[in-house]
Amino acid sequence: MRFREAELKVRLDFAAMTHWRWGCSSWSEPGWVGPFYPPGTKPAQFLSLYAAEFDTVEADTTYYRSPSAELVDGWARKTPAGFRLSAKFPRSIVHGGEGREPDAERVLSLGAALPQAERFIDTMARMGDKLGPLVLQFPYFNQRAFATREAFQSRLEPFLDALPVGPRYAVEVRNKQWIRAELLEALRARRVALVLLDLAYMPHPDEWLGKLDLVTAEFLYVRLIGDRAAVEARTERFDAIVLDQSARLERWAALLLALSPGVREVWSYANNHYAGHGPATIRDLRARVEAASASR
Repeated sequence: MRFREAELKVRLDFAAMTHWRWGCSSWSEPGWVGPFYPPGTKPAQFLSLYAAEFDTVEADTTYYRSPSAELVDGWARKTPAGFRLSAKFPRSIVHGGEGREPDAERVLSLGAALPQAERFIDTMARMGDKLGPLVLQFPYFNQRAFATREAFQSRLEPFLDALPVGPRYAVEVRNKQWIRAELLEALRARRVALVLLDLAYMPHPDEWLGKLDLVTAEFLYVRLIGDRAAVEARTERFDAIVLDQSARLERWAALLLALSPGVREVWSYANNHYAGHGPATIRDLRARVEAASASR
């Protein structure tokens, strides 16, 4: 009995070393009024009410437009101490423009994209200690953009090296054949997290477990994105779960518990397009992780 109690205490102490953060990708969905926000809630009140339940959010809006200082100051003002706001780098940096196809000449360009990135980071720094990781979300690149992983990586590495020291960075890659040890080593050398994502055409990250070391930084960054077409065929309001993702969430819980001993923090975000209602999805994953952890 003494051994069992000592073993349990060690496990609980070790688990306590990892800070788990749970949130959604955005907070501004009108369909959340009623099921998540109280009826009659105005958009200006969304973030403050969101932060009453979750301790982090991913700002999707920064992908489409670099935020103003006034906007970031408002985010900081509306959130409590201990809250963290993560944000995506603007599309002009990771996609290279507004066209449907990425512009490989402009993606991660040290001449054009780096000054934009520095301005973005400087503005986001107004969040102070409420700033979470900043995410380079890359699209799928066809061979016209980057013929090989090596070509992409030769652009990525100097760009990461040039970014200001201080913020935490994460990289999302949507070319599944590029998720290789060489890319992960490059991220690890720079303490940049590989985004672990659940996306329709990407393998579930647990398929790489045991083959690749997925931990490349002192934190994990998880994005549950899902299949946009499948969810939009079932709903237009994102006010309830419309797609059962229980089996995949169970796999996520097991994966995160397997990887978490190697990091200080785990940041997990659910998109409405994952199952129909981001808040319900992330609550579900949180409950599964907590239940599995307690049963160990």
